[in-house]
Amino acid sequence: MNIGELAKRTGLAASRIRFYESRGLLKMAARGANGYRVYPPEAALALALITTAQQAGFSLDEIRPLLPSGQGDWDQGALLAALRRKVAEIEALQAKLANNKAQLAAVIEDIEDIEARPDDLDCSANASRVLSRVLGKDA
Repeated sequence: MNIGELAKRTGLAASRIRFYESRGLLKMAARGANGYRVYPPEAALALALITTAQQAGFSLDEIRPLLPSGQGDWDQGALLAALRRKVAEIEALQAKLANNKAQLAAVIEDIEDIEARPDDLDCSANASRVLSRVLGKDA
């Protein structure tokens, strides 16, 4: 199939397909007599794998060694190890985001807690008070 057909089948722009090919993620397409690229049917599967892996957070450099070098030529151990590493990275990021969320919620609560704010503090002084507490310094 030509690049236009492959683009239509995968929903990717032809320029994106050429980019993946230039980066070594997609095997170089054979050229027809007219000079146009001719892709095998498995190119659509490879592009779907690349797209799915990117959506899961894999970089192109992480994807490259995971793609089969031929039909059915998968390194299952390497694939499973990479998937487990990515899950661990996502879990670490989730924990960090949950911590950041809790800190921000505490700051919001501190800012909104009008009763904790002394009456003689203006907005700027209250902001300094809240920031001091966030940084772990007593105001």
